[in-house]
Amino acid sequence: MPGSLIEFSKEMADAVERTGAFVVGVPEGGRDGVSGTVVRDGYAITAEHTIRGLDEVTVVSAGGEKSKAAVAGRDPGTDLALLKLDAGKTPAIARMAAKARAGEIVFLAGRRGTEGVQATWGIVSAVGGPWRTWRGARVDQSIRLDLEPFVGFSGGPIVNAAGEALGMAISGPRRSVLPIPAATVDRVVEQLIARGHVPQGWIGVALQPVAFPAGAWKSLGIENDRGLLVVTVASGSPAEQAGIVLGDVLVSIDGSSVNSLRGLQTGLDSDKIGKTVAIQLVRGGKLVETNVVVGERP
Repeated sequence: MPGSLIEFSKEMADAVERTGAFVVGVPEGGRDGVSGTVVRDGYAITAEHTIRGLDEVTVVSAGGEKSKAAVAGRDPGTDLALLKLDAGKTPAIARMAAKARAGEIVFLAGRRGTEGVQATWGIVSAVGGPWRTWRGARVDQSIRLDLEPFVGFSGGPIVNAAGEALGMAISGPRRSVLPIPAATVDRVVEQLIARGHVPQGWIGVALQPVAFPAGAWKSLGIENDRGLLVVTVASGSPAEQAGIVLGDVLVSIDGSSVNSLRGLQTGLDSDKIGKTVAIQLVRGGKLVETNVVVGERP
């Protein structure tokens, strides 16, 4: 048993050392510096909220070398920022995992400012399906970790026993670790490289949740007792072109019932941009349907 424990300890230390090759420090991030993860040749990611307002940051490589990196793209929805590294400054690149599994041993690595690599380990305590951030961005998998974070961990990779990155860590409530899974990181990074931002679907309306009178929603044949009241229609917007007017109550989009703003965001994912979707509305006490071509949010 003692020999097995020593071997396990050595393997963990070796894995952290290998991981450190694709973890950079971002001294300007947050109050005390944060971490970054190299995910493409010439590109690293970090937590967007920690470098908000900055167009350029310093990055510190595994060897301690400092260089400047331009902020090449941002997605506040998933809290990812893309850093363009100086030519010839790309160290090792993180190898992304397919999906996290409950019970697997993982460690979180980071490099705060000019300090060496840091690590903390634990397990994946639970996994779940897709979810949305408070800004409405789609995240491909819910991952809950049982480990104790360290200062400056945001932007660092969560790594499994095979040396694969399960995703990037950001700070959650009560100093918890909120993982952004590898599938989401890959999808967002591709869009940030191509566009500098992640496009969002848009139809050009401001909405307010409302409740229907008792029994009215059943007589209309809709699925729930709430909808979204149209309070503003932008001039020239897809909604205006589709004939949506003030006072309409939106109840479904693309065949899915909508009774909250988050539900609407699901129906307006970026993959819907340029496509025609059916929208059901309650207008003057009657259920009507119109087609809207989803635009890109300006």
